[in-house]
Amino acid sequence: MNYQETTNWMFNQLPMYQLQGASAYKEDLTNIKLLAAHLDNPQNDLKCIHVAGTNGKGSTSHMLSSVLQEAGYKVGLYTSPHLKDFRERIKINGKEISEAFVIEFIAKHKDFFEANDMSFFEMSVGLAFDYFAAEKVDIAIIEVGLGGRLDATNIITPLVSVITNIGLDHTQFLGNTLEAIAGEKAGIIKPNVPVVIGEYTDETKPVFLAKAEANNAPISFASDLIDQIYLSDLIGDYQFHNKKTVQQTISILNNETDFKISIEQLKEGLLHVVKNTGLQGRWQQLGESPKIICDTAHNKHGLSVVMNQLKNEKYEKLHIVLGVVNDKDLDSILPLFPKEAQYYFCNPDSSRALPAETLQSEAKKHDLIGEKYDSVAIAFAEAKKNASENDFIYVGGSTFVVAELPLN
Repeated sequence: MNYQETTNWMFNQLPMYQLQGASAYKEDLTNIKLLAAHLDNPQNDLKCIHVAGTNGKGSTSHMLSSVLQEAGYKVGLYTSPHLKDFRERIKINGKEISEAFVIEFIAKHKDFFEANDMSFFEMSVGLAFDYFAAEKVDIAIIEVGLGGRLDATNIITPLVSVITNIGLDHTQFLGNTLEAIAGEKAGIIKPNVPVVIGEYTDETKPVFLAKAEANNAPISFASDLIDQIYLSDLIGDYQFHNKKTVQQTISILNNETDFKISIEQLKEGLLHVVKNTGLQGRWQQLGESPKIICDTAHNKHGLSVVMNQLKNEKYEKLHIVLGVVNDKDLDSILPLFPKEAQYYFCNPDSSRALPAETLQSEAKKHDLIGEKYDSVAIAFAEAKKNASENDFIYVGGSTFVVAELPLN
């Protein structure tokens, strides 16, 4: 199989949460342990930072990678989901894994995958560990896919565990209270491994403290410890807490491990995240006159921050291109959106997409008015056609929506 055929096989034959939702979620680590053993446990050869959280874990992971790259280290970065190409999930110093490595890995282990019903995510995690070990990275930043305790990445013993924040998302898997979700995320806390908490609430802090104490894991709360915050090229308001989390994590690396990162390297890393790692879709500007911003925020916790930032923008008229997937709690997210905007409801190209007609109907109940469109491209083109140079266009609601935009 060529690269396209290989990735098509991965996407279409095996469960994948990004496309299928609930049916792709497995409630134990048996399969990933089986796969790791089949691969000779490459994760045991890696020094890692493990990053979980409801929002911000992707930005935090990319920031950490950028800082460590500036310090001269060879850095593996595993994140999900991707926007355009599967290879975005697995990078070393910002360079995507080669098509040839993906093809060879799948071909070599395809019979094993099929015989043991490996999920898309389990295969991807195995591929990342195998690649990073083969390339002898100095350190790997590993982002949790979903939850923490039962996530396929949770077979590593990292140098530092990081939990960015807790919000109500994926409640069908993780629980419908902040305490329950915090318990799942806290599942990445390992015996004697320092853990950094980015943000906490009255409900989540006791959960983290109890889990850390049970594991004799030194715990620090970045929001309480970091006063001086450095600039970053990631300019979304929500990066405020992510930068604190990164700075505290780097402090622990400096104090508790052999890794050494100077203040200057920390500053340069935060300033050049996009250049060093290729991160896209986080309050990313796609145009000016009119100003066009896209963002992958898709749950109440993330969207509330983004919508507050939107309120601070200056414009004559606001245009919002909006699409969502079908498992979103619309009654929790739609009230966050401004009523004075003109909406362009669209269908992202995914089997999980909520039909634009349904979104339009539900949005109308919250006084959000606009037309429906068959695709993101059509909706985006219409918004640009209607907007004057002093207007503002926001595009978001789902990673799938942002993925269909011309980002480069």
